[in-house]
Amino acid sequence: MPKLSIRDLDLANKRVLIRVDFNVPLKDGVITDDTRIRETLPTLEYALRHQAKVILCSHLGRPKGRPVEAMSLRPIATRLRQLLDKLFNESENVAFSPDCVGEVAKEMSRELESGQTLLLENLRFHKEEEANDPAFAKQLAELCDVYVNDAFGSAHRAHASTEGITHFVAQSAAGLLMEKELNFLGKVLTEPDRPFVAIIGGSKISGKIDVIDNLLDKADTLLIGGGMAYTFLNALGQATGKSLIEADKVDVAKAALEKGNAKGVKLLLPVDHVLADKFAANAKTQIFSGKGAFPADWMALDIGPATIDLFAKEIADARTILWNGPMGVFELAPFAHGTNAIAELVAANNDATSIVGGGDSVAAVHQAGVADRITHISTGGGASLEFLEGKTLPGVAALTDK
Repeated sequence: MPKLSIRDLDLANKRVLIRVDFNVPLKDGVITDDTRIRETLPTLEYALRHQAKVILCSHLGRPKGRPVEAMSLRPIATRLRQLLDKLFNESENVAFSPDCVGEVAKEMSRELESGQTLLLENLRFHKEEEANDPAFAKQLAELCDVYVNDAFGSAHRAHASTEGITHFVAQSAAGLLMEKELNFLGKVLTEPDRPFVAIIGGSKISGKIDVIDNLLDKADTLLIGGGMAYTFLNALGQATGKSLIEADKVDVAKAALEKGNAKGVKLLLPVDHVLADKFAANAKTQIFSGKGAFPADWMALDIGPATIDLFAKEIADARTILWNGPMGVFELAPFAHGTNAIAELVAANNDATSIVGGGDSVAAVHQAGVADRITHISTGGGASLEFLEGKTLPGVAALTDK
């Protein structure tokens, strides 16, 4: 990786401000999923074992630049304390600052001792955070000696805590989670083991077309599923009943198909479909195959068994697999089979490096119980998409070069 890593820094007795992604779901002040907190533990453990004075900052929700009690990071401090207690087999004190800047935050950061942790209150309680206000970024920088960004999920945002702060500190480095994300996703785009198979799903082509376009220059095979497949089938002249279609993107789908042909990339679309008479778990269903018109009042909500078999052959032969987006409306049980089958197939290929990104695909591998057999599960939804589009991420570009 061409950027400094936390491994390159001298941390002993230094105040290290680590930008983490603790944007976790809360219900009535209780954390319902602590994955994002646990994902950053290797970075925190590394810093604490190297005798750093650790200061953590994060956003939570969208408080729109003002304090909102329901979006306080206070419950995260409690959970973090429990996780660190378990990690170090002793009682860990995680102090909590009621603000992320100002005199109290300054005083608490000054009083920190090596091996101690301080969590700052929600960055987005200040509108200056999202505005990337230089004065606010400077205030954050005054709390520390060095800065580490471990929040890959926010790296596509040029905010004060991800980009602005780097202009006011001597060294800015990637945390271990950030480093892992960049290494895995970077290898996919620059030197994947081949065959490289990309599986792209989700409801709309509009959110993924730049990813598809970039992958057509990198991948050997693209497997397209989910709602977006029906805009592609439309582009090939197939009438798809009431299935989701983006009429204004049919030409874009046509262009992608033509580019795939020109590049010699296999671009495979579903060959059969689970149709439903309505968008509901209790809908009537049927399997429809062939290239004829769908029944006019029916809609496709999942890929069918022949498509699963077709995709299975490509996935089994792959040496690099990238998966982003479900194959159907997997949150409704009757239409989850295609997505679950793909999850099983990806996990079953032990010879491949498998990378899964995007909230729905990540949820699918957990739902299918195969998450521990995936090489890398990306924590950054929007950030991983923009990275795969070939865009520069401001939070990464701002880090110090090696």
